[in-house]
Amino acid sequence: MKRRNFLALGSALGLAPATLLATDLDFWVVNRTGFTIDEIQVTPHNSKDWGDDVLGKDTLDDGHKVEIVFNRKEKAKVWDLRVEDEDGDEYIWYDLNLLEISEVTLYYKKGKATATFK
Repeated sequence: MKRRNFLALGSALGLAPATLLATDLDFWVVNRTGFTIDEIQVTPHNSKDWGDDVLGKDTLDDGHKVEIVFNRKEKAKVWDLRVEDEDGDEYIWYDLNLLEISEVTLYYKKGKATATFK
């Protein structure tokens, strides 16, 4: 399992401070696609920019999961999620209410990307 601090990515915060920054927006991304995810971007729904890849230099292999941890100052309720696979193909899910979602499981079957939410 991996843990990513959404807004403090690239800083020297480490796991313990990331936990202290945890909010109700934090959620897990579970990869059940059959391929490696190279990038994950999460942005407020009303944003025009996807922002940084929250995985940084890491990847998310099939069968693994990563926790996305937000900074306490984040206030948006509805978010969009973009993932990119190792071939550069992108998959996007819009209008995720992260106050109600704790886990997003991503699937890819028969040429179609889907997700389930907990």
